[in-house]
Amino acid sequence: MTTVSRSLSLFNRVVEMESLMSAVTPRSPAPAKKLSEVDFRSGATLEQLSAQVSELVLLEQGEFGDQTALEVHTAKDFIFNMLGLVQKVDQRLPVANEYLLLSGGAREGVLDLNPEDLGDYAKGADFDLDFTLLVPALKLHDRNQPVTLDMRHSPPCHSWLSLRLCDSSILSRWSICCQEESSIPSLGSPQSLDGCYFSPTLVTDWFWGVVSEAVEELRRSPQRGIPTPDRLERNGPLTTIILQAGSSRVLYDLLPVVSFRGWPAVAQGWLTANHFWDGKITEEEAISGFYLLPCCSPLGGRPDREWRLAFSRSEVQLKKCIPFPMAQAFQAAKAVLSRILARPRTGLSLYHLRTLLFWACDRLPAAYLSCPDTDTPGRLLLGLLDDLAHCILGKNCPNYFLPQSNMLEHLTDSQALLVARKLAHVRSDPSEHLRAALDQAQQAGQLKKELTASTNGHNSPGHHSANGIISPSEDKLAQRLQQLVTENPGKSISVFLNPDDVTRPHFRIDDKFY
Repeated sequence: MTTVSRSLSLFNRVVEMESLMSAVTPRSPAPAKKLSEVDFRSGATLEQLSAQVSELVLLEQGEFGDQTALEVHTAKDFIFNMLGLVQKVDQRLPVANEYLLLSGGAREGVLDLNPEDLGDYAKGADFDLDFTLLVPALKLHDRNQPVTLDMRHSPPCHSWLSLRLCDSSILSRWSICCQEESSIPSLGSPQSLDGCYFSPTLVTDWFWGVVSEAVEELRRSPQRGIPTPDRLERNGPLTTIILQAGSSRVLYDLLPVVSFRGWPAVAQGWLTANHFWDGKITEEEAISGFYLLPCCSPLGGRPDREWRLAFSRSEVQLKKCIPFPMAQAFQAAKAVLSRILARPRTGLSLYHLRTLLFWACDRLPAAYLSCPDTDTPGRLLLGLLDDLAHCILGKNCPNYFLPQSNMLEHLTDSQALLVARKLAHVRSDPSEHLRAALDQAQQAGQLKKELTASTNGHNSPGHHSANGIISPSEDKLAQRLQQLVTENPGKSISVFLNPDDVTRPHFRIDDKFY
């Protein structure tokens, strides 16, 4: 055999051996599925927590069908018609007013109000949907109108408001809500800015009185198709009204405020910092205005003089920029914490959680907050709970717009310890507390369904005719509305009725009227 033949034969044997070895050698295993991260403190997997968060958020949002949308619309119309009656009779509210409607009641943390004053209402037991409406008693939007925010006597984020430099018509109209102050030394200017202080307590007293009169007037002359006021109560600075609109009980927290355009000088530093919303909304949208709320400092503030600065217009815009997983985590945290903060109220509100939400969005990378991994909502929920516990133990939560204002400075050591213990209990088993929040949301949904069935089976004071008989005109209107809903999926449909002539309704589909 030649050398070449021997080499070829040897090569073939080597190839055969390699083929045989590859046939008997076990293949490398397929990549294992990534294990969900486990929370060290509770032992729960983040994937499990995230699934509970998503389920809770979906349940909290609920089914907002055509009937509910129509009932919410009629409830809103009742509120604005009532305020129109207040302006007509009392003539103090601005004629062309600009209200700010916020989704969620005051107990949901939409405003920075002292939690002890807000009253106790439970979704399902007392209401189905809740809103907060800021009602400007004064609208100081004219840049040529001099305004005196007197912050000499107040802690950060609070101010007295002098109307001394306002025109005579404003002074005459609001003299019943102004107080003089003779004990404060003059500023030394030829024309003192002291005195004529717009009093928060007098304003809220006045507002409660005129709203009560207007609601009673509407109660005395009920009209078909108009919601019925079920409860009208005062909770600190709030006027709370619960309307029965068909099968929906709609809660409105009404708050008289002072409205400003522009941005206060005391908050100018906020504009120079970097924020998570940079490039997503314009600066004009972020700083379109601010408010004064009738709420004094919890550390010895004067309720008859002291207003609290609020940036609710800005917060509405900023919420649009929050990544979806972070928004889910925040909503779930609210649902869990609202149960443990309700009783006893200890100076901590869900607005503090909202403040931490904004700070976290500024501090953490957007890619982290918006990560599409299934673990993300659970991880962010735990982060919010840890942030809140840290703030409570340190009794330090800087206001997002005015960091020099510590919103937890008023907490006593015993109050902080009580809340910290409650938070530690939640943090040790977040899955159990999410389950409890889920159960509560399911019970609220079940109560709403039972009320809807009861309303449909019996006459509703807000939407059906006397003696439980549906008139031909009402039946025709219902058929026409159902036809529009079927023919225009996904579009906004509104119905405008003249209570004195329901035979001629007007429909609006998006921006077109029919």
